[in-house]
Amino acid sequence: MKSVLKNILVKILGWQVRRLRNKNNFKIIGVVGSIGKTSTKLAISKVLESDKKVRYQEGNYNEIISVPLVFFGHQMPNLWNIWQWLVILIKNEFQIFGEFPFDFVVVELGTDAPGQISQFRKYLHLDIAVLTAIAPEHMEFFGNIQNVAEEEWSVRYFSDLVFVNRDLCKILPEDFDHDKIIFYGKEFDSNYKCNVISPVQLYSINIAIILAKNFGVSEEKIKKSVSEIKSFSGRMQKLKGIKNSTIIDDTYNASPDAVKMALDALYAFETPQRIAILGMMNELGAISEAEHKKIGAYCNPKFLDLVVTVGKDANLFLAPMARQNGCQVYEAKNAIDAGNFVAEKVKEGAVILAKGSQNGVFTEESLKPLLADKSDFSKLVRQDKYWMNKKRLTFNGDRL
Repeated sequence: MKSVLKNILVKILGWQVRRLRNKNNFKIIGVVGSIGKTSTKLAISKVLESDKKVRYQEGNYNEIISVPLVFFGHQMPNLWNIWQWLVILIKNEFQIFGEFPFDFVVVELGTDAPGQISQFRKYLHLDIAVLTAIAPEHMEFFGNIQNVAEEEWSVRYFSDLVFVNRDLCKILPEDFDHDKIIFYGKEFDSNYKCNVISPVQLYSINIAIILAKNFGVSEEKIKKSVSEIKSFSGRMQKLKGIKNSTIIDDTYNASPDAVKMALDALYAFETPQRIAILGMMNELGAISEAEHKKIGAYCNPKFLDLVVTVGKDANLFLAPMARQNGCQVYEAKNAIDAGNFVAEKVKEGAVILAKGSQNGVFTEESLKPLLADKSDFSKLVRQDKYWMNKKRLTFNGDRL
């Protein structure tokens, strides 16, 4: 019944999106990839809106049923709230027949199984697609990295132009169309001042600059908007910690390449103490053991004073390899235990990286004992009622 209702809603919403597009002259930019979709979507949107009218969602609206809501500016209701869906559909009709004031709609397209990107063809044709990265994701469904690449690259079939991150997309399709593909990297003009430390976000800002220039945004406006971009919640966000420490909150999600880039950023800090809280990387399927061991081997004792692991595979495979590599390691019972342990060990002026996935891990909860200002709890990811109830079940009575 749930899938039937969802399919009906997708058909109606898709029909409305197509009609909105046919009636109005706006461009659609879609972001796909294994890493950095949301950061890239937000960077593009914030730089473009310095001169253009841009519609986008701050949240993670990347499913076949939620992407249409971005076009009409709605929040995602509960699937079973039929009355609210009817209100949304009626409001959409008024927007279709009214004036649509936006020059661009920027969306992200997600996938967790083969064929899901292609489903967006039912109602989308992208003027520009941005492919951020190809890396292991949802491997229990994809099986191997080649299948991931085929899935992410399928966006080219309904896009006029595809911008591809040359550094993070090493697998190219056999039917490569040179006229349709443009590569970009993180070559960053020193004339632009930005406040982010994540390599992923530097890529995001770079493609945002490229697209803004392409669409006629002035150099002055681009520079100003880039200078105002800060790290987004749970994505290499810098927060003030206890004992004048610096917290790097990268807890939104985790994949092998993203963890390595986060560790590289931590290694670059000049500080008396570096601590890495590393949560289990979910959705790796059969390659989970090997990938966690690789991260353990990547933990460099020259640059790490303490490694704290959270989650089954992180404790089983990452921790022993990091210890074998010469690191001091603590295997935490859960994220709350990890935070309490680090709070006892942290030194004045330390830098603490927290990286991890969501379901069953929730590494963001390790940061609560470490934040200098408890009002910063609200800056952490997954703090709404839905997620907090889920966490209470996960942590089985441990105080949040």
